[in-house]
Amino acid sequence: MGDSVLTEIADGVVVITINRPEARNAVDRSVAEGLAAAIDELEARSDAVIGILTGAGGTFCAGMDLKAFTRGERPSLPGRGFGGLTESPPSKPLLAAVEGWALAGGCELALSCDLIVASREAKFGLPEVKRGLVAAAGGLLRLPRTLPYQLAMEVALTGDPLTAEVAHAHGLVNRLTEPGEALAGARELAARVAVNGPLAVRATKQIVAGAVRWTDAEAFAEQAAISAPVFTSADAQEGALAFAEKRKPVWRGE
Repeated sequence: MGDSVLTEIADGVVVITINRPEARNAVDRSVAEGLAAAIDELEARSDAVIGILTGAGGTFCAGMDLKAFTRGERPSLPGRGFGGLTESPPSKPLLAAVEGWALAGGCELALSCDLIVASREAKFGLPEVKRGLVAAAGGLLRLPRTLPYQLAMEVALTGDPLTAEVAHAHGLVNRLTEPGEALAGARELAARVAVNGPLAVRATKQIVAGAVRWTDAEAFAEQAAISAPVFTSADAQEGALAFAEKRKPVWRGE
């Protein structure tokens, strides 16, 4: 993964940190490849239930590294999108811990996550139109799924930033923290997820994420295909037994 993306895991939570504070965590090719590798690790590890994506040095991510772009680097990966993430989010939940700016592609990375914890001073923005460009890494597709249509359109058409306070009021941000506490707040929320059955958490995320695109006719069949293996798992038996025995379950992820 290199030094541009760092990972750590504890208690079922994988923390993925974009580590280019000198460039406001702008995404170059090395970051895109590092994020893709970190997501693969999150997916592969049986002891990993949920991931947290954050940025070092008080900024989440300022988007694409324009200097690297002029050198011919492309911060998108085939089939995975910008930052190795936006077109192919993990099947396990991913939580964004946002300090400072989540700008352009950085905002699109945050929008690719399932949950967002942000500092009260954080700001989200898709300023591409100000540069004659289009936010084509998923921001324009995901923003109106959460924000009211008119507000999403205002953010997209003006390119002006959205404060974390307003984002929270409209449901884009799950939790607000004091400045400097976003990662701590994210860890707290992630811990509430990580204590649950890992197979059930993954399946639940997939069903909730899929529900927005399935038709009514498809929904129950798609849900059944995802949830059926969970009901026959060892974890399902352990969950029921632990409840009956009034103890904490010991999950095996199988």
